[in-house]
Amino acid sequence: MTDLRPDGGQDTAQNTVLVTTARGKTGRRVAERLAARGAAVRAGSRDGGARPGGTPFDWEDPGTWAGALRGADAAYVAYYPDLAAPGAVDAMARFGRLASDAGLRRVVLLSGRGEPEAVRAEDALRAGFPGLTVVRAAFFAQNFTEGLLAGGVAEGAVVFPAGSTAEPFVDADDLADVIVAALTRDGHEGVVHELTGPRLLTFAEVAAEIGGAAGREVAYEPVTADEYAALLQGFGVPAPEARWLAGLFAMLLDGHNASVTDGVKRVLGREPRDFGDVVREAFR
Repeated sequence: MTDLRPDGGQDTAQNTVLVTTARGKTGRRVAERLAARGAAVRAGSRDGGARPGGTPFDWEDPGTWAGALRGADAAYVAYYPDLAAPGAVDAMARFGRLASDAGLRRVVLLSGRGEPEAVRAEDALRAGFPGLTVVRAAFFAQNFTEGLLAGGVAEGAVVFPAGSTAEPFVDADDLADVIVAALTRDGHEGVVHELTGPRLLTFAEVAAEIGGAAGREVAYEPVTADEYAALLQGFGVPAPEARWLAGLFAMLLDGHNASVTDGVKRVLGREPRDFGDVVREAFR
C-alpha cells in the first residue's frame, strides 16, 4: 500500500506502530486511521494484554514500555495526564532512550500549545530520540462533546476558568490526520507542527454555538481557578491534582494562545475544520 502525498513524498503505511494511549480521544482516532491504511497497530493501554489486539502499556509502569516498543517501526506518544505534569520530563527521557534502543524510525509526540513545562518534556524525549516530531495542539473542540466538558454541556452549562479569552479550538480528527501523516510519511522528522482551528472563539461564543447545534440553551459560566479546583474535588478529583489542573487551564487560557496557525493546511493541504462543523456533526 503506497500513496502519494501532496508534495510528492511516498506514504509508508505498512509499518508496525505503537499507539501509547489507544483508547484515548486522540489515540483511538490515530489507531483507527492507521489500521485503515494497512499498518499493524499496537493498541497500548493498561489492560491491553486482556483485550483482543491490545498491547500492555502503562505510563505508570515503565516495565511495560520496552516490550511494547520491541519490533515497532514508529510510535505515537500521548502522555497521561499531560506533558506539563510532574514526572513527565523523566518519563519522556526514559521513553526516548528506549525508542532509540528499539530502532524506531519515527516517534510523534502530542504536546500542548503554549505550555512551557511541556516544552521541557519535549526536549527530554528529543534528547533520547533526535528525530522526534512534535504536534502541539490547541484546546480540542471535542472536549465539549465527548470529553472534559461534555457532562456540563449535557446539563446546559459550560463551567470553566477561561474568562473572556478566545481560543482557536482544533478538531481532534484534524489532529489525528496530521499525526498519521507524520507517522507514515517522510519529511516530518525533527519538525514541530502547531495546530489550531481556523478561528478564535470565546467560551461564551462556544456555548452559544453548541446550543444552536443542540437545539437547546447552553450557557457559559466563568469561574476562577480556585472555584474550578473546588468543583473538580467535588467530583472526586484529589485536591493536589484538582489544583494543578485548574492552574494549568487558567494559564493556557490567559490570552497567550489567542491566535491561529496554518499548521493543519501545511501538513494536509486543506483548511482545518471549523468548530461549528464539529458540534453540528456531534448533535445532528
